[in-house]
Amino acid sequence: MTEDLKNTETEETTEETTEDQFEVVVPEPNRVEMPATEYKEYPDYLNVFANFYIAKFEQADLEIMAAFDGNHDIIEINTYILANEAFGRRNLIKHVLNIHAQNFENILANIKAKTGLAVESVRTFDEWNDWYSERRNNISQTLS
Repeated sequence: MTEDLKNTETEETTEETTEDQFEVVVPEPNRVEMPATEYKEYPDYLNVFANFYIAKFEQADLEIMAAFDGNHDIIEINTYILANEAFGRRNLIKHVLNIHAQNFENILANIKAKTGLAVESVRTFDEWNDWYSERRNNISQTLS
C-alpha cells in the first residue's frame, strides 16, 4: 500500500508542476477590418446606360447589344450581374460600374462608331429604350 501511496503522491506533484509549465495563454484577437469600398462618380449617361443594360439583361433582351460587343465586354458584365443578383437595381448599378465601367465604355464606343449616335447626349432610360426599339424594328424580317 505504501508503494501505491508514494506513486499517487508522485503523480500529483508531477501534475502540479506540469500545469505550471504549460499554462495556456489565449491572446487577444487581432482583428483586421477591410477598408470600405470607394465608389467613383460616373457621368449621368453611363449611369443611365448601365441601368438600361441591366433592365434588358433582366428581360433576357440583349440580342441587339451583342452587335456592339467588341471584346467580350457583354460576357464580363453579364457574369458580374448574375453573381450579384441579390443587389437592388441602384446598388447593382453602383457596383457594376465600379468594376466594369470600362466594359460599358467599350460598348458605348462601339455604338457610337457603328451608328453615329452621340451616346453622351442620351440622358434618359426612355431615350435608350426608343433607340433599342428602333434598332430592333430595323432588323429585316425573313421567312424561313
